[in-house]
Amino acid sequence: MPAVMTSASSPARTDLSSGRVLLLASGAGLAVASLYYNQPMLGILGHELGASDAALGWIPALTQLGYAVGILLLAPLGDRYDRKRIILGKIIALALALLLAGLAPGIEALLGASFALGLAATLAQDIVPAAATLAPPEHRGRIVGSVMTGLLLGILLSRVVSGLVAEQFGWRTMFMAASAAILVLGAALWRGLPAFAPTTRLSYGALLGSLATLWRQHAALRRAVVAQGLLSLAFSAFWSTLAVMLHAAPFQLGAGAAGAFGLAGAAGALAAPLAGRSADRRGPATVARRGALLAAASFALMIAVPMLSPYVALGLIAISAIGFDLGIQMSLIAHQSLVYSLDPAARSRLNAILMVGIFVGMAAGGALGTLALAHFGWTGVVVLAIAASLGALLLRLHPIALTGARP
Repeated sequence: MPAVMTSASSPARTDLSSGRVLLLASGAGLAVASLYYNQPMLGILGHELGASDAALGWIPALTQLGYAVGILLLAPLGDRYDRKRIILGKIIALALALLLAGLAPGIEALLGASFALGLAATLAQDIVPAAATLAPPEHRGRIVGSVMTGLLLGILLSRVVSGLVAEQFGWRTMFMAASAAILVLGAALWRGLPAFAPTTRLSYGALLGSLATLWRQHAALRRAVVAQGLLSLAFSAFWSTLAVMLHAAPFQLGAGAAGAFGLAGAAGALAAPLAGRSADRRGPATVARRGALLAAASFALMIAVPMLSPYVALGLIAISAIGFDLGIQMSLIAHQSLVYSLDPAARSRLNAILMVGIFVGMAAGGALGTLALAHFGWTGVVVLAIAASLGALLLRLHPIALTGARP
């Protein structure tokens, strides 16, 4: 069997100060925000570059594809090499990719930069396992929840920031400012992170091959991946179609207004540390079930949107966004806490498997949400989100299909 290092060779746990937790949360947020800056700016991009709608659609698609490929091929390296060096290397790569995007002379160059940006933005998936490794076991859920708050705020607020900056100063300014912010982050992490000893000596090929082994070995991992993937499908179906729905009658709102709904979702994400504490006390499975139930109930509220006046409908959408974002984040933090506990020596690989499942769900949600909106209107999108959330809940309650037995 390939040699695997014992837990004694892993980095010694240290007490995480609030400042270090804040630094890790900020790093995760800035990294993942890079994936979403382009979404509210597509209209401005298309006008300036003279690109077709079809070409513009490839910008977010290639960014997400780069992220998925990077998670699969690069994130497992955190178990094999010093995670701090990997984080710093990806920060340099991400800063360069953002700079190239801001300087892109045409759509072709921007597409290439978008894919590279997605690859490098996977540094967020190195920061979260770093926090889990540094955290003492009895507080791991709370600390991972705090870092995930930063990551989730990065996802939600990135659309708000980029929409406003692009409207006021242009899309190139947004990419260049993001590049500068990432370099500042790199300087802080270089000073604020300890070195991490590798937890395995597996070759790169064996490291990737072990992903399938981990998948087969841990039924709890399979449950977590499929359940969170379904919730991610619901999440993506909503956010991928919201701007289109709001642009049409009776709302007729622009990109800035659509991006502002990220503020509502951010309110839900702020409660993520509470979910982590709850997972520490009551167990992650219970928190995951409650999160899926809250998400389904929140999506169900939006069934009434087509029957309401525009102002009332907008308020209901905002309330629903707070609820389902909180529910999905509760479930995510619970699933991460569960997955990280399965094998401390394989946290980067376990995290990679979970995140690949999430992004498969998000990609499916974007595609299915667009089809649902085109053929069945907003009600179709909401029904899709409800069905996916209920599927996640049922899987947590009755995981027979993935385990062969009740929990």
